[in-house]
Parts: sequence; C-alpha cells; structure tokens
Amino acid sequence: MSTVTLQPAPVVTITKIPEKKSISYKNLLLGAALNMFETSTLGQPFEVMKTQMAANRGQPMLKGLQAIYSRGGILGFYQGLIPWAWIEASTKGAVLLFTASELEYRATVAGASPFLAGIVGGMGGGIAQAYSTMGFCTFMKTVEVTRQKSAGTESTFSIAAKIYKREGIRGMNKGVNAVALRQCTNWASRFGIARFAEDAIVKLRHGEKAQASGVDKMLASAAAGALSCWNQPLEVIRVEMQSQLKGEGRPEKPTISNISKYIYERNELIGFYRGVVPRIGLGIWQTLVMVALGDYFRARLN
Repeated sequence: MSTVTLQPAPVVTITKIPEKKSISYKNLLLGAALNMFETSTLGQPFEVMKTQMAANRGQPMLKGLQAIYSRGGILGFYQGLIPWAWIEASTKGAVLLFTASELEYRATVAGASPFLAGIVGGMGGGIAQAYSTMGFCTFMKTVEVTRQKSAGTESTFSIAAKIYKREGIRGMNKGVNAVALRQCTNWASRFGIARFAEDAIVKLRHGEKAQASGVDKMLASAAAGALSCWNQPLEVIRVEMQSQLKGEGRPEKPTISNISKYIYERNELIGFYRGVVPRIGLGIWQTLVMVALGDYFRARLN
C-alpha cells in the first residue's frame, strides 16, 4: 500500500505598498519659511538689480547700481522688501512647495521620470503662485523700484490706492499673465533641470545606484538656477508692463504683444536680455534654497 505525502502549501506573503504620509501642511509652512529666508538675504538685492536694469534698458550696470545706492545706500538694495516682498515670499513659497510637491509625487506614481515629474511639479507650482499672490505683490515691488523721483515722498500704499481707484483690481494685477508665463517656465526649468542634473552628477561622481549627497544637490540646483534664465525676455516684458516709468510711445494699455513690440523698437533684441546677470544670481540662489534645501527639509519631515 503506497503512502501519499502531502506537501505543505507554499506561504504567500502579501506586501502592502506603503501609502504616502501626508505632510502637505508642513510643506506649506516649510515653503513660506524657505522663501522668507531666500528673499530676506540675497533674493531682494538681486531682484532690485534686475528690475532696475530691465526697466532702464539703456543704463549700464554700474550706473544702475549707483542709482539703487542713491535711493538709500545699502538699504536701497532692499527696496520693496517690507511689506511687498515679505507678503509675496510668505505666500508664494507656501503655494509653490505645496503644489510642486504634490504634483511631482503624483507624476512619479504615474510612472514619470524624475526629470518629467520635476517639470510637471514646477509648472503647476509656478502657475499657482503667480495667480494666487504674485501678480499683485510683484506689481507693487516694481512700483517701488520704478516710481519717478518726484513721487519719492509718496508712499507705495498711496500709489496703490490711486491705481486701484483708477483701474480697479485689474490694474493692481497688471502684467499677471506675463508673471504666470515666467513662473511656469521658471520653476519647470528649475525643478526639471535640477532633477536631471542631480542624476547626471550622481552617476558621474559616485556610480549608477548611489544616493545624492548634499553637495550633489547644491551643484544640480546651481546649474538649474543659471540655465532657467533662458526666459529673461518674459521678465523684461513683465517689468515694462508694471513699470511706472512712462517712455515716449509706450502703450497706454500694455499687453504682452504690444509691450514686446515697444521694447524691440527701442532696444532691439538685446533689450530683452537686460538684467540677465543679476537674474542668474537670483535664479541660482532661489533654486539652492527652494530645491536643494527644500528637498533636505522635506526628507527630514517625512
């Protein structure tokens, strides 16, 4: 009589895919804090320099720096910091990091590469911050830098009230579409290039499967910040649309189209790249803070 030996059934282990921990509210606070730090240190001086040069396109850089210094010494380089840049930084930083983090995560889950996910997150974050808070704040910062000397005793709050009375909320958000285009392309470039550069730097320095170090992230962010300034023409158009300087033949109702024509007629192609040097400095600093430092603190929060 033969015996039948029963083999035990194989044990199947079902591994549950961990869900993403919700740190959205922390990203809001982190984004606001990082952007406040970025703006209050090197960010605002670079911002004032590029705005001065973009608005006064015939002015050499040295003359522009002297003009800024004449408005209050070193404090001239922080013109518009309080309250406009602080309001903008605390709100746009929160919106940017929250939106970009969520979209980048969703894109990664859907199978996108780090480069593509970075572009998606950057585009969404840039557009969201432009239309939520940046239009008004960027406009008021530009008013600070470009208002005529005769209005030097008039506060920007008074100028803002006059603009609102004359043109309403649309006037307060003049140039917001140019801001949105700039921010969309800015942060898409910064996040996307930073992710791509980080991967390339890690492979070059450490090998295929190594983890990125802090230095790798800083190098990638610096490269992304500099290379993202390819859209400088949008920044010059934005500044001209929001400028309080009234040049001869300047359109009464500025749009991206008629302002582009106005700039080209007076300054040709080179006019669209005025202020690109300080903007490269600003781009590097912003990307170091918001991408490299942002990644570091988000990893610790998670």
